[in-house]
Amino acid sequence: QVRLLESGGGLVQAGGSLRLFCAASRTTFSLNAMGWYHQAPGKQRELVASILRGGNLNYADSAKGRFTISRDNAKNTVYLQMNSLEREDTAVYLCNGKRWESGSLYDYWGQGTQVTVSS
Repeated sequence: QVRLLESGGGLVQAGGSLRLFCAASRTTFSLNAMGWYHQAPGKQRELVASILRGGNLNYADSAKGRFTISRDNAKNTVYLQMNSLEREDTAVYLCNGKRWESGSLYDYWGQGTQVTVSS
C-alpha cells in the first residue's frame, strides 16, 4: 500500500505560478510511474504529466511548455511546477502512483489539492 499526500494548491491569478507537492509513504523509486492528473467539475479526470522510474516524461498538450514534473527519490516526493497558469487550469489536482508487479497493475491516488486560477 502506498499513501500519497498532495499539497501546494491554492488561489492564483492568471499568469501566475504554483508548485504542487506529492509526498509518498514509501520510496517513489518503488513505483514504476508517478503522475499528476486534474479533474474539473463535471469533467473527466485527465493526465497532466507523468514521470517514469527511468526518468521519461510525458505531458498533456495543454501542459507542454508551461508545466514541469520532477521527482526527488531521496525525499519520496514528486513535484509539479505550473507556470503561466490559465483559468482553464482550475481543477482538483491528484497525484497518482503506478506499480506493476506479477502482471498486475496497482494504482494509488491521493486526495487531491484544489487549484483555482482567477482572471
